[in-house]
Amino acid sequence: MVLDQVNGLPVHVLVLHAAVIFVPLLALGAIVYGFAASLRPRIGWAVALLAVVAPVAALITKLSGTEFYNRLLSEQRVSDKGKEILDGHMSNGTTTFWLALALGVLSLILVVLTSRKSAALPKLADLGFAVVLLILGGVTVWYLYQTGDSGATAVWGTY
Repeated sequence: MVLDQVNGLPVHVLVLHAAVIFVPLLALGAIVYGFAASLRPRIGWAVALLAVVAPVAALITKLSGTEFYNRLLSEQRVSDKGKEILDGHMSNGTTTFWLALALGVLSLILVVLTSRKSAALPKLADLGFAVVLLILGGVTVWYLYQTGDSGATAVWGTY
């Protein structure tokens, strides 16, 4: 499959860095966009772009990770402890993808609702979006960290 290997290297180890870069950038951009209404005209395009790119990067990373995991299992290259760690890693990666997707969709909704100069949300709705983006962004980055940590443990541990 396309997401399995490139020149003998697992695609997962090549693409995971895109998620590691774009997901936190989306979280930061969404939070700034939510709380700093005066910056919205200048950063709206970047938040909208990240709202698409970050979830796509997370999805490709997740799918390529599944391919890599299946290859490791089929080649019986994983101990029982290693499989346990990888199962946790995959669970965290799936959660990270869904959170990144939710953050991207919510960010896009806010950008669309506030993109016109005449479009102003009621203050309570504006604050509500900002708080939800703050919480969702924080949780998304936390899961991204957990995913990376468990992946690093699986690679660098002696299992």
